Amino acid sequence: MRTSQVTVNDIDIAYRELGEGPLALLVHGFPFTPNSFRHLMPVLADAGFRAVAPWTRGFAPSAVPTPGREHLSDMIADVNTLHEILGGDEQAVLIGHDFGAATAWGAVVQEPQRWSRLVACDVPPFQFFGEYLLDPRGINIQAHFWFFQMAAADELVAANDLAFLEFMLHKYSRDGYDVTQDLADVRASLGTPENLRAALGMYRTNFPAQTFGSPEWAARHEALWGALPTQPTLNIFGVQDVAFAMDEAKLARIVEALPKGSAGALVPDSRHVPLTEQPEITNGHIMHFLAETA
Repeated sequence: MRTSQVTVNDIDIAYRELGEGPLALLVHGFPFTPNSFRHLMPVLADAGFRAVAPWTRGFAPSAVPTPGREHLSDMIADVNTLHEILGGDEQAVLIGHDFGAATAWGAVVQEPQRWSRLVACDVPPFQFFGEYLLDPRGINIQAHFWFFQMAAADELVAANDLAFLEFMLHKYSRDGYDVTQDLADVRASLGTPENLRAALGMYRTNFPAQTFGSPEWAARHEALWGALPTQPTLNIFGVQDVAFAMDEAKLARIVEALPKGSAGALVPDSRHVPLTEQPEITNGHIMHFLAETA
């Protein structure tokens, strides 16, 4: 596993890399890190891909952006610019989890010529996102969207060595899952006030309290990731996902809306992070999809 750094849109972005071949870019979410893909990267490399997993802007060792430049539009631009800088071609594959999945939905829509296929883990397309997030259950489960708007969140989330983020890792993982490795990675990436503030800024800029859920907010995000991709897409969720409570009927609606060659998968005995909770099953779904759509 190699670690390198490049400058992307005036931000120094660090990344892990494994393998040779067509680019497979893997984008992590919050409060996760590239280590979310620790089980998938070797499998991709063995299958002939160059697997690259960057730390999102603001997550150390990547640089901290100017406050306010943590918007989804910035992250989408980073992903598509990384494709160019890393020498990706039309065979490149984009894989995103959580916030990284929202970024990936937008990246393939904004510059479709760069990406042959998309794998979106644990976040649906934007046209389904709101109906699952902004119902009473979603508002309750995703309370951190609102909590992070508070000025006090900087101090409260940092308290007791990021105890709130440890709580989140447990909340979004199946019972009995060992978060030790993930928590160590989170503390390494978000352990300074500057890095933590940038990460919370992802919520403050994308879901601002003044406009979140309004027609104005919806229009801005619709422009970024409201259109559906033209590439074959795999949308994958944990069966017990507390974030979107995905089931077979909901997933069938999503797959029906996606382009030909697309698929959905539900991973048993996992919640919001099947990539690490059930890596063999999740990797199997992803590699089968990539082989079937090659």
